[in-house]
Amino acid sequence: MRDRRFRQPSFIELFTPKLVTILREGYGLADLRADAIAGLTVAIVALPLSMAFAIASGLSPDRGLYTAIIGGFLVSMLGGSRFQIGGPAGAFIVLVFAIVQRQGYDGLALATMMAGVILFAIGLLRWGTYIKYIPFPVTVGFTAGIAVIIFASQLKEIFGLSLANEPAALGPKLAALWEARATLKPATVGVSALALAIILGLRRWRPSWPGMLIAVTVCAAATAALHLDIETIGSRFGGVPSTLPAPAVPHFDLARLRALLPDALTIAVLGAMESLLSAVVADGMSGRRHRSNCELAAQGVANVVAPLFGGIPVTGTIARTATNVRSGAKGPVSGMLHALFLLGFMLIAAPLAAYIPLASLGAVLAVVSWNMAEKKEFVALFRASRGDALVLVSTFLLTIFEDLTVGIGVGVTLGAFLFLHRLAESVEVQTGEAFLDEDQADDYGGHRPAYDSAAASDAEVMVYKISGAIFFGASATVSAALDEIGRYPSVFIFDFSEAPLVDSTAARALESFVARLRKAGTVVCVAGARPAVRRALLSAGLHEPETLYAGTVADARRRATAPQPPENHAPRLSRAALPGRA
Repeated sequence: MRDRRFRQPSFIELFTPKLVTILREGYGLADLRADAIAGLTVAIVALPLSMAFAIASGLSPDRGLYTAIIGGFLVSMLGGSRFQIGGPAGAFIVLVFAIVQRQGYDGLALATMMAGVILFAIGLLRWGTYIKYIPFPVTVGFTAGIAVIIFASQLKEIFGLSLANEPAALGPKLAALWEARATLKPATVGVSALALAIILGLRRWRPSWPGMLIAVTVCAAATAALHLDIETIGSRFGGVPSTLPAPAVPHFDLARLRALLPDALTIAVLGAMESLLSAVVADGMSGRRHRSNCELAAQGVANVVAPLFGGIPVTGTIARTATNVRSGAKGPVSGMLHALFLLGFMLIAAPLAAYIPLASLGAVLAVVSWNMAEKKEFVALFRASRGDALVLVSTFLLTIFEDLTVGIGVGVTLGAFLFLHRLAESVEVQTGEAFLDEDQADDYGGHRPAYDSAAASDAEVMVYKISGAIFFGASATVSAALDEIGRYPSVFIFDFSEAPLVDSTAARALESFVARLRKAGTVVCVAGARPAVRRALLSAGLHEPETLYAGTVADARRRATAPQPPENHAPRLSRAALPGRA
């Protein structure tokens, strides 16, 4: 049979940026032209989104542009994906807004830099693959919750309501908005409706056109031409600077670092999830494969550097990355050019941003929130099972009414318990010997052939086959099944051929049962145990010759019924002699 083992990549190969890869493959003028077109297309999409995300996060619009320029350039230059586009993301709006309210921008900048260090460390330690263990219902639940919060946060802008202090919590926010309904401005509603109509109309009839940028541009022109009395970027923020700020390190000390650590961890986890999910989407669209740990290391660098220039958290962005692939990008150069195109806009056309009405950006974010909410997946998971529905709804509601961190934490914990419960239920104990306690119908559990009729016909030999992972969650099930034995046979054989693992809790429970068997004079034998399973059993005290070991059930029967040597002369099997031990 042909050996299909593959050489493991070296550390250098794992962390070689995709930019280096495409240059090694040969990068020509045609590739540069394709990347320039894709980069310009992505920049057109990113321009209104970057400003809108920053404003929705409680910051000025230039913060979003700084993030897309600095962070986007570094992610593409250093990352492990050919097509990833980095920048500010809608998933961070709720988290960033909360940090800014509590700690100010300096606190956000420091937390983002700490998150960057954490992401870089996760990448170097090659822990990126563990991000996939976040349960899917948790991802769908908190994404849908964020979408609801983003939409609610834009109602004030869409309707032009006047609020002195808008509450952050959803319930009080909606109550305050309702109380302020008398301040609604028809002109603002009209501009919002115009932006929404343009975005949805172009999406249906001209999907290749940059609907969001066109909507914002048309609304800005209409606002200026008609002299509408509505809020714009200029009236609220004084416009957008035309240069990048000088780098500045935020003030920090040990006490502040400790206080911001929970926020930094949340930014890191959320950023890793968003970035790797975006990279996977790009892989599916392009047929390529990203380097997850290299990508996380690049995200870490971007999150350390971007706040030095006034930026906010950087992550991979699914919509812009997908636009990059669809626009015919050849490699990371397109993402780097997208950042340079945004920089060019700041240097040349920044004064024009002052005319952009906030109502049009509110409409943009309303569409973004609708797209973020994975509605089909939400309904499918809600109907899938009670366990998945519990995780989904708990994460969704806690994200909306409590906190994003709490929602993710509770969701992951519930998902882990649900997995353990399902894993425990998958453990089966099969035997030819009937139990004493519970009678069951003949068709109980569907058709399942008898485990071993030959073994079952021998009243002096009892064989129990335990299938599945035998861990602390399943030990009670296994113990209950074993305790239902009506009599102790002469020979008892455990068949572990389909048990991939036994943890210490389950091994101790088995040792207790074996002690009772031995007290009754029963010969106990373990058949088919894998090296890891045998080591766990030995650690629990199931040594030779008190417990015999064999490769198969047939071998165990022969060995258990053969004359045994005197116990004081029996060789004791050492743990070091087991497979896998030096």
